[in-house]
Amino acid sequence: MALAETVTPIVSVCIVTYNSAQDIGDCLHAVRKQSFPLQSIVVVDNASTDGTREVLARYGDEIRLIANERNNGFAGGQNQALAAAAPSDYVLVLNPDVSLDPDYIAEIIAVMERDPRIGSATGMLVRADRPDTMDSAGLMLRPDRNAVDLAAGEPAANWTSPREIFGVSGAAAVYRRAMIEEIADEGQFFDEDFFAYKEDVDVAWRARHLGWTSAYVPAARAVHRRGWKEGGRRSVPLFVRRHSYQNRFFTLIKNEPAGWHLLRLIPRLLLVEAAKLGYIVLFEPGLLACWPRIAKLLPAMLRKRRRLFARAKAKRGDI
Repeated sequence: MALAETVTPIVSVCIVTYNSAQDIGDCLHAVRKQSFPLQSIVVVDNASTDGTREVLARYGDEIRLIANERNNGFAGGQNQALAAAAPSDYVLVLNPDVSLDPDYIAEIIAVMERDPRIGSATGMLVRADRPDTMDSAGLMLRPDRNAVDLAAGEPAANWTSPREIFGVSGAAAVYRRAMIEEIADEGQFFDEDFFAYKEDVDVAWRARHLGWTSAYVPAARAVHRRGWKEGGRRSVPLFVRRHSYQNRFFTLIKNEPAGWHLLRLIPRLLLVEAAKLGYIVLFEPGLLACWPRIAKLLPAMLRKRRRLFARAKAKRGDI
């Protein structure tokens, strides 16, 4: 009796750059050193002006470069990259400020191949300035529905065991193509109305609604340089803070299920958001410009919510 032939999964890497000249060289060097064979490396540049494209030009045919004439955001840029990377069984969505250990992809693919329910996975991301300190072990959703990086700031030695997690950060996330296709809404895996920030939280929550799990694989290691995030809120550009603030509401509107639990959750959310709004009025009034956009996009978000929960209900067989 002949043994079944082992088929090597097809894996691609997708990177979105925006003024990433200082980081992209180290990132691509680490990608090219991966022990797992890659089908393609797709880089979408969002109209960088700092010399990023000159750096990318050095790689020639080693990468597939999509040069946007305008900034299409992380969500839009990654959707472009994901389309260009098809067909593939898995896609590594990677930030240009992340450097992977050589076996990062191989370790994660080995875990995902053993369990078809795993739709996404991430490795141990440590801080560049303190490699013994965790940057992220994935995403955690707190009771107030704020999503944070799991294990951030904790000793890396405490995070050596694999586990199921809520979802993965878009910094260095491996997604199963089957999940990408299933949870995409009207052709968009990442919601392009988010533009950037918390789009990975939205993806993680949607995936869970549709029955997919997510894994933390500590044997896969990477170093993450966070840039402005190391300097506290005052170092964060207003543009970033606006998107992060409004996208929290979009994530909640789209994904929080209905139920009796809302009787406990809504008062908590109102208290948290009222306190946050008071702080914003006093110290960050520039964020108030988000509210017209939140109101404008509310009908679209509600439509996306209805489509998601209808699909989740159908998948559970509740119809």
